[in-house]
Amino acid sequence: MSEVITDKDKEYEAREAAVAPGDEQPNADRVNNRTLRPTGETFRQFMTTGWDDQEPEIAPLESSAYIQARIDALGAQFPGERIVIPAGTPKVRANDCDYAFRPDTTFAYYTGLGQDYESGAVLVLDPVDPDSEEAKAGKTHTAELFVAPRADNSTEEYYTSAQYGEYWVGPRAGLKELAAMTGIETHDIAQLADAIGKDVGAEAGAVRVRVVRETDAAITSLVEGVREANGFADPDDNAAADDKLHEVAAEARMIKDAYEVGEMRKAVAATKKGFDRILRTLPRVVGKERSERMLEGAFNSVSREEGNEVGYDTIIASGPHAPILHWMRNTGVVRNGDLLLIDAGVETDSLYTADITRTFPVNGRFTELQRDIYETVLRAQAAGFEAAQVGATYSDIHHACMRVLAERLHDWGILPVSVEESLSPEGQQHRRWHACGCAHHLGLDVHDCAQARYESYQGARIRPGMIFTIEPGLYFKENDLLVPPEFRGIGVRIEDDVLMTEDGPEWISKDIPKTVEGVEAWMAAMAAAGRAE
Repeated sequence: MSEVITDKDKEYEAREAAVAPGDEQPNADRVNNRTLRPTGETFRQFMTTGWDDQEPEIAPLESSAYIQARIDALGAQFPGERIVIPAGTPKVRANDCDYAFRPDTTFAYYTGLGQDYESGAVLVLDPVDPDSEEAKAGKTHTAELFVAPRADNSTEEYYTSAQYGEYWVGPRAGLKELAAMTGIETHDIAQLADAIGKDVGAEAGAVRVRVVRETDAAITSLVEGVREANGFADPDDNAAADDKLHEVAAEARMIKDAYEVGEMRKAVAATKKGFDRILRTLPRVVGKERSERMLEGAFNSVSREEGNEVGYDTIIASGPHAPILHWMRNTGVVRNGDLLLIDAGVETDSLYTADITRTFPVNGRFTELQRDIYETVLRAQAAGFEAAQVGATYSDIHHACMRVLAERLHDWGILPVSVEESLSPEGQQHRRWHACGCAHHLGLDVHDCAQARYESYQGARIRPGMIFTIEPGLYFKENDLLVPPEFRGIGVRIEDDVLMTEDGPEWISKDIPKTVEGVEAWMAAMAAAGRAE
């Protein structure tokens, strides 16, 4: 990121030379890279002329063919009500630096927009007139997208707005571009307040408003103000209404359409490339300080080349870090003889993410004990896959995995009670070595559909179109005195992505090796490829 000045003296000199008399800014003694710029009329005229046009490319997104059906399904759940779905705004990383913008998941689902097109945008589903021809045809809502117009070189915002100015961020999609990309009617964000407040009231026939409230505090405040002014003053009632909207929107994502399935396949294929690069890099970094981060960098570079980003912080856990479920510091040394647990996923430009875990022997060959533990986890995963049939539940997957783990822990003499006592609700001793769940929905979020009700998630029947993970593991902490010393510091997880079809479950990630022989052969092939690079 460019700097305007390098020290205080140069800053004052630059400001004094650039700001015309009478144009001084408030708090002018404070340094701010985003506001320290000329504001005089002469400069404004100079900056808004003499540019060639930079028109961004306009083409419908592939997702746009699926958006209307999603919007219609959501609107049908809330007839006569206005639904407000913000994209969100950039989040501050530190001082005046933001994280890269990633739109809210609900917004992405109902617009099809990914990457960083639409910071500050808001989708509004406006209820149609119940007496209109549209309503008689079964339509409940009209979708409207409110966005900031382009701040191109004909505007002052071109160089004054760090969020939208194309001098700062490059050519971006505006009203006509986003309308063409999404197929949604698009308006200036300046019209949003009037659109939200139209005809709102508590009387019969008036409009109620719901908002995805956690995404954008300013939009939620705007909606709250409209509600309070029009008979909806109870904050608890308003929050409950908003929570219901979020819940329904999350549950809608449980069944993936054909476009989503295709995006998930792309995410898994890109993730395989990321693991390939890790394994090509591995032999060169063994024993080096922060070699976990070197492998993290190898994977993350692929995520940027092949997609938008990583779908979640990459876990590179070597040796005693492997039993730490969410080890994301990645500061450790990768050592020969240890196991290396990697949990990673590429997020596509459309924001769908894979979620894959593999556990590797650093030197390319499993020891007898490592192989025993690894194959136990692999058998547990196979049992979970067998249980994952149409009409089954997530609990069925979980219990199938847990039984295999509990039986083997008992065989090793680690489980202090019988298998049946441990598997009982009152027991659960085996969960000491696997305290997390074994499956979760996957899609736009790595833990997708998390706002859904329990009875619609863990307690619901698995249906065709669902995509989820199966990820058993065994985690023997380095300081666990209840296991033999040779087990301590070993962690194994195997995680794959599953699509439920009419004919049963399908491993989407079947091309990523996971048998002992397959992993060892994969490592050898990638090590040879790395030496040849």
